[in-house]
Amino acid sequence: MGMSERPGFSVAAVAALDDDLRRGMYEFIRRAHRPVTRDEAAAAVGISRKLAAFHLDKLVDTGLLRARCEPVDGIRRVGRAPKVYEPAETEIRVNIPPRHHDLLADILLDAVLTEGEQENAHQAALRTARERGAALGAEQRPRGPGRLGAERALTRSAEVLVDLGFEPERQTPTCVRLRNCPFHPLTGKSPELVCGINRAFLEGFLTGLRAHSVEAVLAPQPGECCVSLRST
Repeated sequence: MGMSERPGFSVAAVAALDDDLRRGMYEFIRRAHRPVTRDEAAAAVGISRKLAAFHLDKLVDTGLLRARCEPVDGIRRVGRAPKVYEPAETEIRVNIPPRHHDLLADILLDAVLTEGEQENAHQAALRTARERGAALGAEQRPRGPGRLGAERALTRSAEVLVDLGFEPERQTPTCVRLRNCPFHPLTGKSPELVCGINRAFLEGFLTGLRAHSVEAVLAPQPGECCVSLRST
């Protein structure tokens, strides 16, 4: 996603998303990865179609969503085609989608402060990322002895990583795709370094979680995180 702003855009967007119903519909539409009808958005948050239309149009007015009329599922109906909604191709300073540059900054700062004599800066950054990820994984590890199976490990990973802004999606029974990069757009400045830190952090997380049947693999897709979690 590119950076795009206009006067008052961020303030209006924050105000729009302060409403629980609007925020719920916006998050549902982002996760759908396809145009969503008013009926679908209404059902997602449990309100009427008429009320959903009001809130969706507010999100369009602030620039968070875009709307158009198009047939649904290729079915032709009498009258006007239904209106559908999808996320606008824009990024705003309130971090939608979520960004965690503070995490990246902490990793790089710790790397500088702890760089060993036998390490270069890149190696120190990857080590620090693994350590930070391992600490998080250990903290979030379910209680009880033994390792996690792949199914439970992928489920638990998705539950934790959603709070870090990765927008995890269970693509198949054996794969969790991370739809958002919390470190964007810094990845574009140094993809080898930032993607490497990202992967090292997630590798450390899986180690701390004792999810030895799952691995973090580089699988870059435009506009998404460069890493996926897959069962081995």
